[in-house]
Amino acid sequence: MLLGSEQYIADLATNLGMSDSSLTALVLIILLWSITWKGISLWKSAQRKEHWWFVALLLINTVGILEILYIYMFSKDKNIPTSASS
Repeated sequence: MLLGSEQYIADLATNLGMSDSSLTALVLIILLWSITWKGISLWKSAQRKEHWWFVALLLINTVGILEILYIYMFSKDKNIPTSASS
């Protein structure tokens, strides 16, 4: 007999049409995805001394979406020219 959270996981997996092991694997994949992007974005914001971004990235969990946006959009150097002028 399953108790507590094990029963909840079993019920959730059944409602999603998945097995318990498939749900566990999906959660682990999402967790690894999120931790990877969060680590990269926190490292980048710390090196750039962007304290508010660091706190926001640390506290807000968006499964990697905010972290990816920060890395590829908000942390770009605006002083670096995109093309060499002749």
